[in-house]
Parts: sequence; C-alpha cells; structure tokens
Amino acid sequence: MSTKDAPSTEPGYRIGAVSRLTGISTDTLRMWERRYGVVEPHRAEKGNRLYTRDDISRLALIKRLVDAGHAIGTIANLSQEQLQERLGPYAEGAGLSAPGEAASCRVAVLGDALAVRLPGMSAELEGLDLVGLYRERRRFEEEVVSLKPDVVILEYPTVHEDTVTEVKRLARRSAARALVVYGFATAAAARQLRSSRILPVRAPVDASELRRLCLGGRVEVSEAPEPAGDLLGGPVPPRRYDDGELARIAMSSTTVKCECPHHLSDLVSGLAAFETYSAQCESRHPDDAALHAYLHATTARARAMIEDALARVVESEGIEV
Repeated sequence: MSTKDAPSTEPGYRIGAVSRLTGISTDTLRMWERRYGVVEPHRAEKGNRLYTRDDISRLALIKRLVDAGHAIGTIANLSQEQLQERLGPYAEGAGLSAPGEAASCRVAVLGDALAVRLPGMSAELEGLDLVGLYRERRRFEEEVVSLKPDVVILEYPTVHEDTVTEVKRLARRSAARALVVYGFATAAAARQLRSSRILPVRAPVDASELRRLCLGGRVEVSEAPEPAGDLLGGPVPPRRYDDGELARIAMSSTTVKCECPHHLSDLVSGLAAFETYSAQCESRHPDDAALHAYLHATTARARAMIEDALARVVESEGIEV
C-alpha cells in the first residue's frame, strides 16, 4: 500500500482531524489500524498519531467502500490503485470516474492555505481531480504544464493591478481556466481579472463552492471598499504564524469542545491579508500614505493580539505547528 511503500514527509494530521475529514470515528480508526493495518501513522515525540495526506486519501476510499457494503477485512490490505478499481460503480469524483462518464475536472492549486486544506475534503470536491497542490510558486511554474489541468486555483492574500500580470502569466503557462481566491483586492484589479476571463473569488470560500466554480459556476464578487482613518505611529509587530501554519492549526484536533483554533486562525489570516493589502496601498496612492500607514499599523496590532490568544490555545492543547 502507498503509505507503507513510500512514507510521506508531509506535515502530519492528528487523529481527531482525520476523523472529521474522513467521517471515521477515532475508535474505529484505532481498531482498523490495530487489527487490519489499514495505514501506519507516524508517531510524534509525545506518542500522538500523525497522519499524512496520503493516509487521509486512503482512509476516505476505504470508508466509501465500507459504506457501499464491503467488509473491512477484504479491502484493508489493498493498494490505492486496487481500492480505486474496487470502488467501480461507486466512484463519485476526486480523480475517479465511473465507466461511460466524462473524466473529472483536473485541478492544480497554488496557495499556502488551500494546499493544506483541500486534500482531506474529497466528499465536498466530487468530480474534481486534484492533480497538483503547491505552496512554492517556482515548483508550480515548472510542473503545471505537465499536469495538464483544466482549472488552476491561485491563492493570494491581496490582489493589486501588478498582481494581475503575474496571474495572467501563470494562467497562460498552464493553458487552463483560472480562479483567483483572494483576501483583499482593488476594484480595478478585480475588473482586470474578469476582463481576462479569470474569475476572482473573495475568501473565505468553502470546498463545495470551489467545486461549483471549477465545474463551470459563476459568482458575483463585491468590490473593495474605500478605506478611512487617521495616522497612528509605532512599530509594526511581525507575524507569528504563516498561512500554512494557520491552516494546520485550524485542522488540528483539540480537547476543547468548540472550534476556537479554527476561528482564531481565520481571524489571524483575514487580518494578516488586510495588513499586507494596506501596506501595499501606501506605495500605490501617495496622497493617502498617512491613511494607509494608519490602517497597516492598526491592523498589525489587532493581528498580534489575536495571535497571542491563538498561541495560548496552541500551547494549552499541545498543537504542533
């Protein structure tokens, strides 16, 4: 099986997160591993199970087969390819197509948060085949042509007029339809993207909406509001977590019976995106430099305060970043 033949070095997901992503209870996961060896999760220093994206994909396939009536003992030791073949008429997407049906939509993704979050959402991405997930732009550019995607999803915290040039170049290189998932954007940049047949989509966007857009749907995007405020001086605190780390924190299982890590991570992501946006606006609109300096500094301080709260949750729950 793939997890035994080629152990992945990707970041690990804890058992609670895997349970939520696959729909398999933690007790069942432990039993399947102990009795049937369905996957072999890595162990952290404290002994916690850590699963890879390949593990999650394999477990999701097994869950679908078990739900379709297959006994776990008859499929537990099949390879990933054999599981997909066995799925047969039950195939509903994520790279699988039933006989006689059109091939699934091939999707390549570039972005810190989406590259971490999407692999475990196969149920919501029915009909999409995630052929490439990248956090490094250089690797994306080198490999995307060979992937032959139908759609590329490009994730940007902020989009300005000069960002559009890069987006258009990546879209041309991939020869695919492009979606841009963004945190904040100027109205002019959004118009330029639309005029180039590139769809701008305001974050946050869930997996089911991404699926609809990749398969041909459209959304209306609200334009960025005009800022206002007063100048505020002082140093800008640096970021404590990058977008990839925030995504992993949001997906970690905790003992707290709420979604605090998820909500705090989303707050930090949104504030960090607007912080970058307002800083970039300083150089684009000299007449409003003082205004955007104020917005930048104020947002950075708000982001730092929420990061402090998130750090306490991370420490209290033993979440590994």
